[in-house]
Amino acid sequence: MVAGSATGRERLRPAVIVAITLPVLLAVVVAAIGITVRIRGIDGADTTAAPPADTGPLAVAPVDAPGAGGSECAALLAAVPAELPGDDDVLPSRPLAEPTPGVLAWAASPRPVVLRCGLPRPAELNPTSALLEINGVRWLQLTDTAPGSVLTTYVAVDRPVYVVLTAPSTVGSGPLQAVSDAVRETLPATAVAVR
Repeated sequence: MVAGSATGRERLRPAVIVAITLPVLLAVVVAAIGITVRIRGIDGADTTAAPPADTGPLAVAPVDAPGAGGSECAALLAAVPAELPGDDDVLPSRPLAEPTPGVLAWAASPRPVVLRCGLPRPAELNPTSALLEINGVRWLQLTDTAPGSVLTTYVAVDRPVYVVLTAPSTVGSGPLQAVSDAVRETLPATAVAVR
């Protein structure tokens, strides 16, 4: 009888293991499904993806731009491509809600790319400012420090007029490179005026 009891225990062990393992496995599967539904949404759409770029007319805030109506800005705006390269795709030009001298815009997500020409010297430009050189143009990079902001602004500081490009980080460096090419081709280089 003792031998028979040992065999019964051996048969019982796989049944106990299955009884414990199945509920744990079921809980893991249910949790995985719940996480997937939460991330992708009920309909299977990925809710973490950025919304599509708005392509409608863009209202731009008025800013002090004393050189926006000048010949330098006119030449630059004519030379900038209608589409800019982005990380995932090309960024189409975006119309402005009201004609604004010295301004162009492109559709991007979550915020548009905006180019302004003829602005005054940026207050952040000083003798110790770190400058980026992109395709022969020297830029001062200004990062928006607002919580949750995805925008970076670049100011071309070695030309007869200041050129400002603001773009979301999601588009990569393509817009800055394309605008740098247009700036280099249309505006002569000048010394950087830090004060």
